[in-house]
Amino acid sequence: MRAVLDEDINRDRQIMFSRCNIMFKLTPEQEERAKAVHGSSVVVDTHNDTILHLIRAPPFVGDGTGTLPSRRTLGERSQDGQIDIPRIKEGGVDCLLFAMYVSPLHRGRLRRLLQLLDAFHTELEANPETIALATNHDEIIAAVKAKKIAAVIAIEGGEPLEGDIGALRMAYRLGVRSLTLTHFPRNELGDGSGADSGSHLSEFGREVVGEMNRLGMLVDISHLNETGFWDVMELSEDPVLATHSNCKALCGHHRNLTDDQIKALAEKGGVMNLSFCAGFIKDGVGFGDPESIKKVTIEDWLDHLDHAVGLVGTDHVGLGSDLDGGCGFPGLDDVTKFPDLTRGMIYRGYADHDIKKILGANDLRVFKRVLK
Repeated sequence: MRAVLDEDINRDRQIMFSRCNIMFKLTPEQEERAKAVHGSSVVVDTHNDTILHLIRAPPFVGDGTGTLPSRRTLGERSQDGQIDIPRIKEGGVDCLLFAMYVSPLHRGRLRRLLQLLDAFHTELEANPETIALATNHDEIIAAVKAKKIAAVIAIEGGEPLEGDIGALRMAYRLGVRSLTLTHFPRNELGDGSGADSGSHLSEFGREVVGEMNRLGMLVDISHLNETGFWDVMELSEDPVLATHSNCKALCGHHRNLTDDQIKALAEKGGVMNLSFCAGFIKDGVGFGDPESIKKVTIEDWLDHLDHAVGLVGTDHVGLGSDLDGGCGFPGLDDVTKFPDLTRGMIYRGYADHDIKKILGANDLRVFKRVLK
């Protein structure tokens, strides 16, 4: 069964690289180079919302109709959504941070986090030959060597902590290794970029950053307001990640980072992981608007990469798709399209060793430094 799966994946990759060769007009030599670089890299994606599409336990925050959202599994290839194990394998992605997002509309936010973690672990238990929990750098590398996908648990937004530092410690004990401090709204830690009053991190937010440093957790500043960002830069003793952000100089969305923020993140030793969210890539593109999303291309995403690299070099940029979170656009609309990014970087003139850094080595460096 495993041999058949690997044969199917190899065939799909050949098709993928062939299509991308047409897209970027690569030479046969560049085609072979792209295959070699992508295949020999440890490819990391620092953000997805896939578990939201797998969890079956109510209550669901929906459109008010009471209709149960469509569910799928991680182990079976689906026509729905953007990530599952067969497609992860096809895209050559080795390590993913699976976000547990709890809407502030949930009354029992900590309970909802536990339900999400249960859904995550249930999927891993159902697919032990292909995916494994990883809580530090060594476990990530061990999973990759065993030809398994390394799955790291993240929480997106501090809402499920419910203002209790003990909840953070318990989340760590349950395997969580990354926390995005806020989502769009304000929470007990500080302002999200969508509710920016100019406020600093709260006292609890400052406590959380310090405790994350002590525990060995990844502090994620994506979604955080700019004042809070600068607080984190001052407080954190460890490198910091932006797991799914883009460049404000190219797209003015409040979720994006200014040039000064990108430089500060790099000076801290961190990594800015570029998302696939069309609305963060090009001005005038609305979320949930399929017509405006068609305006965005991989070339636009590569422009954000070039801009960030121009500011801080290739040591501080990575990939954070935000797939299954309302993101993606034609040409980069599911996890199978990651090889297109490698092709695009070759097309733009990046050296092999720099492509490897961007594909995952930069994030792995931070994981090795921070995760205990």
